[in-house]
Amino acid sequence: MASGSNTTCQWKYDVFLSFRGVDTRTSFTAYMYEKLQDKNVKTFRDDPKLEKGTNINPELMKAIEESRFAIVVLSEKYATSTWCLSELAHIVKCKKEKGTSILPIFFHVNPSDVRHIRESFAEAFTDHEKTFGKESKNVRLWKDALGEVGKLAGWTLKEDRYETDLIKEIVQYVWERVNPTFKLQGDSTPKSGGIDNKLKKVYLRLNDEAKDVRFIGIQGIHETGNTTLARLVYDRISPNFQVSCFLEDVGEVAKTKSLLHLQQKFLSSILKENIMQVSSVYDVYEGKNMIKSCVLNKKVLLVLDDVDQSDQIFLLAGERDWFGLGSRIIITTRDPELLVTNRIRNVVEGLSKDEALQLSY
Repeated sequence: MASGSNTTCQWKYDVFLSFRGVDTRTSFTAYMYEKLQDKNVKTFRDDPKLEKGTNINPELMKAIEESRFAIVVLSEKYATSTWCLSELAHIVKCKKEKGTSILPIFFHVNPSDVRHIRESFAEAFTDHEKTFGKESKNVRLWKDALGEVGKLAGWTLKEDRYETDLIKEIVQYVWERVNPTFKLQGDSTPKSGGIDNKLKKVYLRLNDEAKDVRFIGIQGIHETGNTTLARLVYDRISPNFQVSCFLEDVGEVAKTKSLLHLQQKFLSSILKENIMQVSSVYDVYEGKNMIKSCVLNKKVLLVLDDVDQSDQIFLLAGERDWFGLGSRIIITTRDPELLVTNRIRNVVEGLSKDEALQLSY
C-alpha cells in the first residue's frame, strides 16, 4: 500500500503509458491513448524522439512521478529495451513512495513468464547480463521491477480476444477511478425511483440499437439537474461512439467567449491532434461547414448542455443528415419552447436539484 503522502499529492497526469514503441506504438497503444483522450483522461505518452541512449530522459522520470496510474503494456520484446526497463523500475519506485497504481497489460504474453522472467524475457536478460555484467545493479533492479509487476493483477490479451474490446474495458476502468463521477444504472449504489425512471426514459428514447440519427431533449428549471442527467448518460454510452463530445454551459460560453470557441472545441474532439486545421477556422459559418464535413458518416455522441438560443443548435449540430447512422445529439435546456421550435420531440424531464445532489460525491 502507498504511504499517506499520496492523499495530498496533486497528480499532473491521470495515466503514464509505458510500452515498447516498435511493438505497439502505432497500433494497440495508439488506439488506447486516443480512447483515453476521448474520455478526458490526462495521459502522458512519450515522444519517440526522447528515446535516445540507455539513460531514461528526466522529462519522463518527472512524468512518471506526476502520474496517478501507470499502464504498462508488456509485449514480447518489452524487456529487450533498457529504456523500458529503466522506466518500469522508476514506476515501481513511485508505487512504493507515492502510491502510483500500476495496471499491467500482458500483450500476447503469459503473466507467469513475466513474473518468473521466462521465455522472451529470459532471453532479453541474458543479453543484458552480457552487456552490463550479471551482477550489474541496473540488471538486478530491472529484473526485480519486472518480476514485481508480473505479480500484479491486470489484463491479458489473448488471440481469441479483440483488442478494441479490451481497450474499452481498460479505459472504462481507469475513467471510473480518475473522475469524480456518478453511479449509473445497474451499479450497486441505490438511487431513488425518480432518478431511475428518468434514466430509463432517456435510454428508451436513445434506443442504441436503432440506426437512425436522434436528437433528444432534456428540459427542466434546474440547470444542475439537466446537466447531471446528461452527464450520467454520456459517461455510460460514450465508449460506443466514434466521436463523443460534451459541450458544457453552451449558452454561457457563447456569451463570454463565442460560438466559434465551442465549434473549435467540438472540432478538436473530432480531429484529435490536428490542431492546426481546427485553429484555421475563423468564423462560425466556416466552422459550421467544417463540422458538417467532419461528422459525415461518423457515429457521433454530442451533448449541448444548457442551450438558450436556437442558433447554438444550428451552428453546432445543424441537421440530422449531418451525422452518420446511429448518432445521438442530446440537448439540455431550461427553455422548453426552444426544443419545440427546433422540432425536438424526444424530451425527458431533468433531475431535480435534490436528485442531482444525491448522486454527487
